[in-house]
Amino acid sequence: MRKKTRFLGLFIIWFTFIMLLVLVYFVVRNIMYSVKDKKIGIVSEKSFERNRVIPEESSTMVLYQDNKDGRSARNEICATLKQMKIPYKRQKIEEFFPEVLEEYEKVVLAVTDYELLLPQLPALTSWVSQGNCLMFACPLELDDSEELKDLMGISDLPEEQWAEIKGMTCLDEFMPGGDRELTISTPYESSLNARLMEGCEVYMTSTDKREVPLIWKREYGQGEVVVDNLGFMEKAYRGFHCAAYTLMGDYTIWPVINGSVFYIDDFPSPVPPGDSYQIREDYGTDIKDFYTQTWWKDVGNLSKRYGFPYTGLVIEMYSNQVSGKLPRQTDTTRFEYFGNMLLEMGGELGLHGYNHMPLVLENFDYRNKYESYHQWISRKEMRASIEELLSFCHELYPREKFQVYVPPSNIISEEGREMLAKDFPEVKCIASLYLDDKKDVAFATNFEITDDGMIQTPRIISGYVLDDYMRSAAMSELYLHCVNTHFQHPDDVLDVDRGANLGWEELYDRLEDYVDWLYHAIPDIRSLTGSELAGAVQRYDHLEINRRETAKGLHVDLGGFYDEAWLYLKLNDGEPELTQGGTMKKVADDLYLIHATSPELVISTGK
Repeated sequence: MRKKTRFLGLFIIWFTFIMLLVLVYFVVRNIMYSVKDKKIGIVSEKSFERNRVIPEESSTMVLYQDNKDGRSARNEICATLKQMKIPYKRQKIEEFFPEVLEEYEKVVLAVTDYELLLPQLPALTSWVSQGNCLMFACPLELDDSEELKDLMGISDLPEEQWAEIKGMTCLDEFMPGGDRELTISTPYESSLNARLMEGCEVYMTSTDKREVPLIWKREYGQGEVVVDNLGFMEKAYRGFHCAAYTLMGDYTIWPVINGSVFYIDDFPSPVPPGDSYQIREDYGTDIKDFYTQTWWKDVGNLSKRYGFPYTGLVIEMYSNQVSGKLPRQTDTTRFEYFGNMLLEMGGELGLHGYNHMPLVLENFDYRNKYESYHQWISRKEMRASIEELLSFCHELYPREKFQVYVPPSNIISEEGREMLAKDFPEVKCIASLYLDDKKDVAFATNFEITDDGMIQTPRIISGYVLDDYMRSAAMSELYLHCVNTHFQHPDDVLDVDRGANLGWEELYDRLEDYVDWLYHAIPDIRSLTGSELAGAVQRYDHLEINRRETAKGLHVDLGGFYDEAWLYLKLNDGEPELTQGGTMKKVADDLYLIHATSPELVISTGK
């Protein structure tokens, strides 16, 4: 009897262990998700052809100097006005005739050489004093020009005319999220070290003891002069130039997107094999278990606490294969576990790649920056990779639409974009990069619909470190577009260049800090998935706007209106009330977010 029962206890333990493994396996395999209704759907392009408005006449002139700095300033100001859907004309100051000023109410100066302005100064000052608005879009060398100093409201310039700006801060809730100081990542002598006359209203200053004024306004006769003294003519700062522009006149109203999206690239995907010293040291586990037990738990809880969904981007497998028959990923347990959990949390899945090889052909030049990347040998092979990825995803997530594509490393060729638009109608948008890096080969774009019909929803910031430049860009875009787009990778925590040495606890704290700032800056920003943001961009891009003043306020007609639109109203004089067409809420000092539910808005300004 003893021989028969000798190993009974051990057998029971092993049997229990095996049954637990089987149970876990089936739990993982059977995490189900329910299909969530989309807040904003992507609709047919024909849906926006129902109503059009009469185009506005240009009331703004961009007057620029035809040199490198002048053209750079012109490009950024014109790009900003285009995104605001404000009609403008541009003119070289070298070819400017003062008589044309009668056609405009606002002039934006992208001029760096004051001597070019001096011959035009009498006409400009007279024009402003009669009730018009002038904006200096960039600092300029003033030397001893007392006339220009007076026009700009500068009482004194020290012998050291230029100031190195290491940080900036908004005053009096000038911009959403502006209660936090911003650090300049690469400071240089960019701004005039000006002391201002009494009566100038200052909206932004440097953060040092000098408090160099960076954006200010002064009355001049019956008109106004705005000075944008930042000196940073880059895409990341367009929202600050937009804010300066909106100080001119009684009001500015412009369409915005109103949407926030958090992407997770390479998720779900195969888990990197092996160990990480940092993970093992801090958590006593390998990478696979860290992702499940710590990383996903933390980022998932952050999503639940602030009420935003994630958009995950699927990689089927990691390989260098760019030709031949592509094998199907057979280890799908973690794909189903993470993917179904993300979907059940209200999230969405999109496409990242069969492997991590960008959609480029052999004529594409990586500029020696991506040694591990290969080009696809033909369009046929490139297309086959997306066909395999879609087939794999539909098998795992049969009720999900895969409308969002994120290029690996944000790299995609013209042939790749053309192929997606032509051969894969299910894919509606590309979410690449927003900020340009001319030294890189990444695809950067605006929030727009391109000629091939693909909706562009670029990502503005990334990672967990969230450096000073990213935070400036994030605040800038809250003003220009009322938008946030951020992406992270699970393996950011393994990469020293992306902050791995800081440890996951510190990286998570930084992400949490950013999310907290965002939802306090604009509590009413909509938390969306990637395809919902594409729907929002579609409505924003098609929108046309006709603004006209009435005896009691503003009348706004919206062309290309489908079911809703969002706009900002900056009202510099009065208290607005939206009496027809939607709802309105204050989001910063004199800045209001409008939800238009009708193509006709009537706004009382309390005059």
